[in-house]
Amino acid sequence: MNKILAIFSMLLLPGLALASTGGQKLELTNHAVGYAALIIFAIAYLLVMAEEFTHLRKSKPVILAAGIIWALIGYVYVSNGMTHEAEAAVRHNLLEYAELMLFLLVAMTYINAMAERQVFDALRAWLINKGFGFRSLFWITGVLAFFISPVADNLTTALLMAAVVMAVGGDNQRFVVLALINIVVAANAGGAFSPFGDITTLMVWQKGIVDFWGFFALFIPAVVNFVIPAAIMHFAIPDEKPTAANEDVHLKRGALIIVALFLLTIITAVSYHNFLHLPPVIGMLTGLAYLKFFGFYLKKTHNFDIAPYDEERAKENMGDIVPFDVFNKVAQAEWDTLLFFYGVVVAVGGLGFLGYLALASDVMYNQWGPTSANIAVGLLSAVVDNIPVMFAVLTMNPEMSEGQWLLVTLTAGVGGSLLSVGSAAGVALMGQARGVYTFFAHLKWSWAIGLGYAASIWVHMWINSAMFK
Repeated sequence: MNKILAIFSMLLLPGLALASTGGQKLELTNHAVGYAALIIFAIAYLLVMAEEFTHLRKSKPVILAAGIIWALIGYVYVSNGMTHEAEAAVRHNLLEYAELMLFLLVAMTYINAMAERQVFDALRAWLINKGFGFRSLFWITGVLAFFISPVADNLTTALLMAAVVMAVGGDNQRFVVLALINIVVAANAGGAFSPFGDITTLMVWQKGIVDFWGFFALFIPAVVNFVIPAAIMHFAIPDEKPTAANEDVHLKRGALIIVALFLLTIITAVSYHNFLHLPPVIGMLTGLAYLKFFGFYLKKTHNFDIAPYDEERAKENMGDIVPFDVFNKVAQAEWDTLLFFYGVVVAVGGLGFLGYLALASDVMYNQWGPTSANIAVGLLSAVVDNIPVMFAVLTMNPEMSEGQWLLVTLTAGVGGSLLSVGSAAGVALMGQARGVYTFFAHLKWSWAIGLGYAASIWVHMWINSAMFK
């Protein structure tokens, strides 16, 4: 009881336990507020990890944690007569989040538009109708996941390929489990060598630490990370051929143009960043205008396509009778994920403002060394989602060579494949294939994924050794 009273007295009388750095920032790592913030963040993240069992959306606990952490920080600073420092810090975090959120919102809107135009359904139907064997489908879905995730993202790619696997796998759970594990590994590996493939690479690119083309130095290490566990699992795949399905899916009107506009949007974002030295999010938002104007065209001209056909053929050729509405695609974005990013960015920013990230940076990057620290970041991302881990590293901003920044980008991206809960792709597939693809089913093959993880690090340090100088 005396300890509890002591803690509350420290909260109520913060001046007794605070030290100021240059009159601008308070040292709170050994203060009750700092300890409380750590506990609050830990509880919030445990709730995030338990989402599969509690069915509590992951955005809720982190948003609450972010608000409470900054309320505690604000209270301490106001109590010490410092009314602007915390405000300036949280505004900086909000700017970080705004760039990330708007970038992802545009990408999600395009993905939703392509899904509504049946681009992904058509790809799935084509693969199913070809009647490939299980082993062929294992490699085809893996390779597609590897090459689609750099353009879309690892989460969307994993869900698409999982739909194919589950459609053709049927009751063959052994094939389904191994193929889903392969998809998670491939999607995460493919996302590691592109600024668009994963949130972590996007954050590093938007920070300007690595330029757009610099990420492609990770292509061969990413291939190694995917191929080694896939080659090991190949021999466990049943050497059988599933029954082919006769599914016929037609692209809706404007589908291929929307795909082309998405590619143009990516080019615009890269050009804004590389040539005009503007934030890439400005280019992405400009690209959203492309889709909005094309959506206006689809909306105004859809009636012309209905006249020559009956209602059934009209739906087949141009989609629903309801006109294409780009704002519906915006509304269908994964808002729980976007708000989860808000909570993570702001909460981790609060821990950084308290001084904990500086402490962690000193221990990891000064005492352990950057190579050991960056490998540890990847292992940590298998337990804790790679987004807060990478945001923490970016907030620490240790002095590292480009090779080391690429190393931490690689490890944070592919380290999440070691466990099913280590990446958004794995968590999503656990929900999509509930009871089939499970934590322990994935854990059984973690040793093979670990071999790929270690080999990819070695290959990167070998072929990109000049970047480490």
